[in-house]
Amino acid sequence: MNFGNIFKSIRKEHPKPAEAPAHWIKCPKCNALMYYKEIEANHHVCPKCGYHMRLSADQRIKLLADEGSFTEHDSGLEPVDPLKFVDKKSYKKRLEEAKKKTGRTSSVVSGSCTIDSEPVELVVFDFAFMGGSLGSVEGEKIVRAVNRALEKRCGVVIVSASGGARMQESTYSLMQMAKTSAALAKLDEAGLPFISILTDPTMGGVSASFAMLGDIIVAEPDALIGFAGQRVIKQTIGADLPEGFQRSEFLLEHGLIDKVVPRRKLKESVAILLKLFNNKGRE
Repeated sequence: MNFGNIFKSIRKEHPKPAEAPAHWIKCPKCNALMYYKEIEANHHVCPKCGYHMRLSADQRIKLLADEGSFTEHDSGLEPVDPLKFVDKKSYKKRLEEAKKKTGRTSSVVSGSCTIDSEPVELVVFDFAFMGGSLGSVEGEKIVRAVNRALEKRCGVVIVSASGGARMQESTYSLMQMAKTSAALAKLDEAGLPFISILTDPTMGGVSASFAMLGDIIVAEPDALIGFAGQRVIKQTIGADLPEGFQRSEFLLEHGLIDKVVPRRKLKESVAILLKLFNNKGRE
């Protein structure tokens, strides 16, 4: 008797349950194991320790924008490789891999929507696309979003999740810091609000430019926010860093941001801020 064939037949007739290990999520902070539906229902926040897991751009838009209100713009913009940059891989290859992984052509999604019925231009970074790095396309999308806000006389909300400027574009990437800052200066001159939302992580050239220029700067709990990494800073100054250094609560305590808001209250808080600014503008 061929037991191998018998076992194969049993496996075909009685496949494994659909509930695979992928349906369970382990919290990176407290190591608690939770069913994925429980995490989704809680906006991807660990119910045990409150750890805020990273969200995709689509999840972030769903969290903030009113249902069915988001209209994406400039989705056809794609990065080019002006420097023919190659490190361990070519820049072209990295872009192809990121596009395949996320289904997008850049780390920024921008569009028009309403947040609790308040019209706004929303820009969201997706960390899954090359670490949410800031390149020429990302900078252009932000500037176009600001220009649309100027035309419509509405505010801008930018949700940052980035490792900083994109090294594969060198100076082209660094120029986006000045380009986006100049565009936001026009928004300020027009008396229109810019709300900056900092999530984990917001680092490098993004934190050194538009992310810290908001009229109101809001951060999610325990988000890593800064310019250089802690190890680099420690080696440079030759001293130990304070506990919680570069976390959102530390920045709030030292006056660098305005508010730390749990994810479940983020949409409500942003909506209130937009209403306050818009009512002031109508006076």
